[in-house]
Amino acid sequence: MRKISNLFLGIVIAITVPVLGYAAETSVKLEVRSSAFAEGQAIPSDFTCDGANMSPPVAWSGVPAGTGSLAVIVDDPDAPDGTLNHWLLYDLSPKLTQLPSGIPAEAIIPDGGFQGRSELGKAGYSGPCPPVGKHRYFIKVFALDRILHLEPGVSKKELLAAMKGHVLAEGALMGTYARA
Repeated sequence: MRKISNLFLGIVIAITVPVLGYAAETSVKLEVRSSAFAEGQAIPSDFTCDGANMSPPVAWSGVPAGTGSLAVIVDDPDAPDGTLNHWLLYDLSPKLTQLPSGIPAEAIIPDGGFQGRSELGKAGYSGPCPPVGKHRYFIKVFALDRILHLEPGVSKKELLAAMKGHVLAEGALMGTYARA
């Protein structure tokens, strides 16, 4: 009976652990903010397809000791065909506390790190451009326990797979945008 209960426990752990996801890895939260807009507020048009389409300034705090790198993912969960990714950055230095606005749309970031390929098909930031209505945009920052060593220009799927099991802390800032 004891062997069966140990076997059952082992099966439950083997099935449950890989499914827990990123939030279950940690309860440590990063504070994410922008000097361009506050939580839940409208994203200024300079950072959208209706303006300069440049990346917004993003800052964070609370990076835990032992962080090997940072990653940033920007998603629109209100896109007509499901969540649409607008920006991927990874292998950023854990010493960084902010990103300036207007990061060039190149796969390799001059100050270190890489930009992935968004679901819009290009490396670098693609600003909000909702076809209809007001959409929410989540800027998520992740503190990882290692450098991912991915090639420049990876997809969101590849980035998430590499991050799995390595998230020490995370936080998000949500902004909105509706076209006039």
